[in-house]
Parts: sequence; structure tokens; C-alpha cells
Amino acid sequence: MTDNKSAVAVNRYDENVRKVIPFYDEIYEQIFSVIQAHCGSKPLAVLDTGCGTGTLGQMALERLNLSELVLCDPSEKMLADAREKLNDQPCEFYCVGSEKLDFENRFDVVTAIQSHHYFDRATRETAVKNCFKALKSGGIFICFENTAPFTKCGVSNMLKRLEDFEIKAGRTPEEVRSHSARYDREFFPITIAEHLELLRQTGFAVAELFWHSYMQSGFYAVKKV
Repeated sequence: MTDNKSAVAVNRYDENVRKVIPFYDEIYEQIFSVIQAHCGSKPLAVLDTGCGTGTLGQMALERLNLSELVLCDPSEKMLADAREKLNDQPCEFYCVGSEKLDFENRFDVVTAIQSHHYFDRATRETAVKNCFKALKSGGIFICFENTAPFTKCGVSNMLKRLEDFEIKAGRTPEEVRSHSARYDREFFPITIAEHLELLRQTGFAVAELFWHSYMQSGFYAVKKV
């Protein structure tokens, strides 16, 4: 058992997440590339849901012109690590998941990185609607998720590729088998097409895929002005 919904305990999260998610650091580079392309250099109010140990928040403080930074996570232990990592920087913390957010028209950017795939379909829809509601008009929602291939063959090949990556990254065969066994049992990926349709149905005027590798896919969606 872990102290959050990921496969990695909080006190080992930053150390081990790169052994589970290929191109982990590049994912964050892509996120900030999208933010900067859409928002430019204007002051930004940013909400990071499922903030984990505060990696995105730390980078936002370093790279963006922030007017406000809010970090949310349902794990108190994750938030404790995030507070330590951000070291008294000007931001707010809330122990809440995105399925229970209650912000409205407040943020220019809302992110959900590797968090919504733990939800069932109904809860995922609620979480996305809450992120939509939290955005100002013209604001951008960015999410990264574990996504499902379209076929059983695709799932099998994807998991085999991921297992090979994990072994090369230093995980044990037992750890690798345990992680693969979580697929569609402890996290519940949907296809890229289903992600885009959910964003459109929520009311976003723009819904785009901007990254895909192994299991991870990155999406952005823009709330109509």
C-alpha cells in the first residue's frame, strides 16, 4: 500500500517516478511550452490540481510571471513535501482532489498531471467540469494522463514496452509485474479519442492532443472567451 494513489510512496516519489514514467522531465518541458505559447508573458493565476510533491509549482515559480499560485492534492503527505520543496514561496495549498474543487472563474491556467486516471468515469467527468469552472474565459486547462490503446493488442504491446523501460531504469521484475497489474484495476485509462470528446462535452472551445509517449498523453483545452 502507498500513501497516495500512485505506485510510489511519497518519501520515494521524486526518486522513483522517473523509473515508471518515460520522458518524465520532458513532460514538464512540454507543459510549460504550451503555457508560454498560449499565455505569453502576462501575469498568470495558476492552479495545479493533484500537485504531488510540488514539481510543477516549483517550475511555475521559476518560469512564469505569476499573479497567484494554488496547489491542491488529496494527500496530506504529498502536500507536506510540496510545502518543503517550495520553501515558503508565495502560494496557497489545499488538501482536496479535483473532483471536489470549488473555484470559479479564478485562474488563467489549470493543470492536472497524472491524476485523473485514478477516477471512474463519472468522477473523472466531475473533476474536468470543476477544472473548467475554475478557469477564467480564455484560460487553458492542461492535463497529462495514462491513456488506453484502442485494441487488446495495443494494450499488450504498450505494457510490454513499458515493462522493458522499467527494467532498464532499474526496477525489479516484481515491481514491474506489480505495476502492470494495476492497469484498469487501480487506475482506469481511457483512449485519446475519449479524452478529447470529454473535453468538448465539458464545454471547452478548443481540445487538442499535444504529446503522446508509451502510456502518457498530454492534452490542452481552452475555455471560450
